[in-house]
Amino acid sequence: MSKTKKASETLAVMTEFVLPNDTNTLGNLMGGKLLHWLDICAAISAHRLCRRVVVTAAVNNVSFSNPIKLGDIVTLEAKVSRSFSSSMEVVIDVFVEDHRTGVKKQCNNAIYTFVAVDQMGNPIGVPELVPESAEEKERYDAALRRRQLSLILSGKMDPKDATELKKLFS
Repeated sequence: MSKTKKASETLAVMTEFVLPNDTNTLGNLMGGKLLHWLDICAAISAHRLCRRVVVTAAVNNVSFSNPIKLGDIVTLEAKVSRSFSSSMEVVIDVFVEDHRTGVKKQCNNAIYTFVAVDQMGNPIGVPELVPESAEEKERYDAALRRRQLSLILSGKMDPKDATELKKLFS
């Protein structure tokens, strides 16, 4: 397995059509359905980094900024933002295309964490991610800050050791 991989190599794109069975009584896509699609798309992206079985470790953030309506065409674009020893952070952008006008706009986003596992379900190492574009580099740096904050909140890191978070305040 390669020791490094470009972020662009982890891109996963899914397109779904919002059908009546996917909506609530207001005609909006149900949040749980979107979470299901996000998990699948993000898992494909994480798998592309390590080519191993991956499991969802955390749903770090989901933004339901705008409703998605019945008949809309939804496109999810997931890409690994950073890899750590056995885990990977994946950022997913959600776009909606109005089926009447064809206008496409970003409406939601999410951040998931996955862990690569072996045949016994034990965590295994993943390749280092190499960001290339400005957006990939920005997301790469932000992923470390989010990880440090998560480790502090879970009691696994002393705040004084969070060098990247300290940089925000100095």
